[in-house]
Amino acid sequence: MKTALPSLAFDSRRPPDLPIKVDWQYWRRIMSAQGVAKISPQEAIIYLMVMTSASDGAITDTELRTIGRVVRSFTLFSDSDEANLVETSEACGALMASDDGMHLVLESAAAALPMHLTETAYAAVIDVVTADERLDLTEIRLLELIRNALTVSDAGASAIERAARARHMTLDPIV
Repeated sequence: MKTALPSLAFDSRRPPDLPIKVDWQYWRRIMSAQGVAKISPQEAIIYLMVMTSASDGAITDTELRTIGRVVRSFTLFSDSDEANLVETSEACGALMASDDGMHLVLESAAAALPMHLTETAYAAVIDVVTADERLDLTEIRLLELIRNALTVSDAGASAIERAARARHMTLDPIV
């Protein structure tokens, strides 16, 4: 089942209309003066996964389950409360709905992630983008933007992508 995303049109005089309830006080509190959200490394990875999932215009149930699986299984999230996943996802949606939202998410995530976690973040994003077993041009372009924003090397990205491909192989040969 696909979940429709809100329009990305934004009127700066009022918050965007979203089909989800957003805690605007929380959202305003996490925004810095430069317009970059002050988020934790864990939140940064969730933001990137949500943005990637939404890049094709809809978030599938499979992608949502994959985000939940990443949060449950990556050691990085062991101290995180999975209940905060919804709030973090909503805050990401609010940021994405703002002017230049995609770039704000990228900048916020890049600022929040230490260098040693950039490949971990990219691996999480790859897990989400491969969840629905198809990759469209929008997702490919977004992966390039994420890779550049996080300064993931070509060799690192290639290794992560090959590992994801290996995890999703079936008994059927690739045509």
